[in-house]
Amino acid sequence: MVKDTVLRQIGNSAGITIPKEILGRLHVQNGDKIHLVETETGVLMTPYDPDFEATMVAYAEGAAMYRNALRELAK
Repeated sequence: MVKDTVLRQIGNSAGITIPKEILGRLHVQNGDKIHLVETETGVLMTPYDPDFEATMVAYAEGAAMYRNALRELAK
């Protein structure tokens, strides 16, 4: 889907208006945080934190290393 929007002056910054159907598909609403990720082909707008996967990998490594300690703490 391709939708056009206009970049507008908002104070010292700029902003865009996102069509309602796109907001619905992203499951976001006013006040929600979104992430803009630069890619080789442009900018990706997503409600999902791009660093989350790396954080979960680090957690999995730590959880495996300290499995016994975490089991004891969970009691």
